[in-house]
Amino acid sequence: MIRLGVNVDHVATLRQARGTTYPDPVAAALDAIRAGADQITVHLREDRRHIQDADITRLIDTIDVPLNLEMAAAEEIIAIACRVKPASATLVPERREELTTEGGLDVAGNQKAIGDAVGRLKEAGIRVSLFIDPECAQVDASVEAGADAIELHTGAYCDAPDARAAAAELERLRIATQHAAKGTLEICAGHGLNLDNTATVIEALPEVVEYNIGHAIIARAVIVGMEQAVGEMKRLLVR
Repeated sequence: MIRLGVNVDHVATLRQARGTTYPDPVAAALDAIRAGADQITVHLREDRRHIQDADITRLIDTIDVPLNLEMAAAEEIIAIACRVKPASATLVPERREELTTEGGLDVAGNQKAIGDAVGRLKEAGIRVSLFIDPECAQVDASVEAGADAIELHTGAYCDAPDARAAAAELERLRIATQHAAKGTLEICAGHGLNLDNTATVIEALPEVVEYNIGHAIIARAVIVGMEQAVGEMKRLLVR
């Protein structure tokens, strides 16, 4: 069965906008789990624009599903991950001025640094995934880096300006997925997915075992509530 990871970063974004104690990303995570989330994903950014260190500790102490920590391969964040030991860590690129993650890691171009980060996290008992663009060279580099899994960046497909561009991006995803499936990497996907485009991706990429979805679920939850928003996405994945 396909796993659903629910990213609750933007619950914390709303909290940090006013510097209050609410809404609580831990409470949102518990609602998501009740609705069928298989894991909770959070991104502890270096600038702490949404999720805070205390949120990570509370999540680990509270939730009964795996915590997936998205993170840059930065010394401070690696040290935190090795100390708190989430079930998994997903290494992502990070720029202070970006609104959201803009693309995949260049694993091929930063093999040693990423490989060292992967090694440290795995020594701490953490499953490691690398967030990459759908390119066979990046898949191969992820294997060389020692990753347990990859998360394919679906943003270019989701943001494609027209049907032709979308078809081309979906084909890139399909080729990269089939290439990765020849090895032992677990294949995950995420970024930009919502109720309108996820079904097409699921159909095209049967090798993907996990989707991490955040912004669309939280935006929907503003209207219908967290449990309904997560439940809608979970039913789509199960179907």
